[in-house]
Amino acid sequence: MSGHGPHIEPNNKRIALLIAVLALVLAFSETLGKAAQTAALTHNIEAANLWSFFQAKTIRMTTLRTAGEALEAQGNLSEPVRQQIAKWKSTAARYDSEPDTGEGRKELAARAKALEVKRDYAMAAYHHYELSSALVQIAIVLSSAMIITGISLLGWVSVGLGVLGIIASGIGLFAPTAVHLF
Repeated sequence: MSGHGPHIEPNNKRIALLIAVLALVLAFSETLGKAAQTAALTHNIEAANLWSFFQAKTIRMTTLRTAGEALEAQGNLSEPVRQQIAKWKSTAARYDSEPDTGEGRKELAARAKALEVKRDYAMAAYHHYELSSALVQIAIVLSSAMIITGISLLGWVSVGLGVLGIIASGIGLFAPTAVHLF
């Protein structure tokens, strides 16, 4: 043995390099997965808030319409009462659609649905990253086992799982809704 450090078999060097690459892929898939999960939760909360606002507008609109219809049903209305009914109808119509502020029911529903689409997209990405992480973790374990056992098949299976993990991460990053695994 020379003074140049311990002797490492070339095969073990390759496996060590494979493990390092797999660990890098794992770090990326975990980081991207956490970001996708956070985005999904954020979009879900924002959509839920908009749906709550939508429901509040619906209740207000229904209350005003019902009050106006109840008064109209009485007949022989004075001019101030007719003016009040007209105001209520105008306000109810504004609650239904208010394009200027984006806070009418129609606009709120459209915004909430758009956030739900973003949430679903982020969740799809998250699932692909989770699959990628699992595949890569198994690949790392098999690579480590190959060093101990010397069974080269474990190395090849590890490479295959690593490639599948990279593919799953790529799908999560570029086209999470193209492939439905869950």
